[in-house]
Amino acid sequence: MKTILFTTLLSGAALMTQAQDHGPITLVIHGGAGTITRQNMTPEKEKAYRAVLNQALQTGYAVLKKGGSSMDAVEATIHVMEDSPLFNAGKGAVFTHDGKNEMDAAVMDGKTLKAGSIAGVTTIRNPISTARRVMDKSEHVMMIGPGAEAFAKAQGMTIVDPSYFYTEARWQGLQKALKEEKVELDHSEKPTKATAKPDTTRKTGSRLDEQIFTEGKKFGTVGCVALDQAGNLAAGTSTGGMTNKRYGRVGDAPIIGAGTYANNATCAVSATGHGEYFIRSVVGYDISALMEYKGLSVQQAADEVVMKKLVERGGEGGVIALDRKGNFAMPFNSAGMYRGYIKADGSSEVMIYKD
Repeated sequence: MKTILFTTLLSGAALMTQAQDHGPITLVIHGGAGTITRQNMTPEKEKAYRAVLNQALQTGYAVLKKGGSSMDAVEATIHVMEDSPLFNAGKGAVFTHDGKNEMDAAVMDGKTLKAGSIAGVTTIRNPISTARRVMDKSEHVMMIGPGAEAFAKAQGMTIVDPSYFYTEARWQGLQKALKEEKVELDHSEKPTKATAKPDTTRKTGSRLDEQIFTEGKKFGTVGCVALDQAGNLAAGTSTGGMTNKRYGRVGDAPIIGAGTYANNATCAVSATGHGEYFIRSVVGYDISALMEYKGLSVQQAADEVVMKKLVERGGEGGVIALDRKGNFAMPFNSAGMYRGYIKADGSSEVMIYKD
């Protein structure tokens, strides 16, 4: 009898271990969307992008595989992309009109619906970690500028001299934007004809101070959504904003419900695109609401928002969205989007182009 009981217990433990090893863990990432085509990409550049995206996936997967939380996985994954000069976040952040790198970031926990975000910071090496500390260690949701930096320092975050964020490519992107008197959603892959009409009011300052050209640009925000062994979702987004932006402009990335959202009842979302449209469309929450109130799948809801609503409103970009069952969607209405996923069994894929 004791032998049978012992064998049964061992079998149960084995089954439990197997279930943990092959749970519903899933991780999805993006590294920006826009006019990303094979014609604009050299083999060396594509290889470099794929390498960092794969490194990010494997980093987050390692956290989830060991039983770590979805939030831990999101933070670790985004660190990889923030530390790479290839993406418009952290080290690769673009320059403002004043020659500064101003970064935004946000996280949201699908289990508790707690969230944290920061905006307009210039000295925090990994903004995503400070956004998490705002969520975990303060009673607030959003902090900005010098206040957010003071909080980061008090929390022991890595503070760097602003020169850390300098990259020659981003600096030249600013010089080009200044010369052409325009604001770019990210640096050009190659010069292309702008789709917007010339702004005749800029010189007089009567109406518009900025002209935004979207063709031939990349929306370089990075993001991650994850599902852990406990079935909890989390989302995170980090960005350097827009080249040549002024007046402390903030996009959708740190706006909860717009560029970042997570709810265990529905999905986790991270967006990349023309932030003003994503804010007005409350993209992240809209996808969640379509799932909750209309019963749409994560794919149907994401497609409805990105491929229909945003297109009708003139917004360009994409999202990554993940539900609690491990189903995910990666729709984008631009020419390309850096993206990838890794599933519970370790199978993964990194994609760049539309085809």
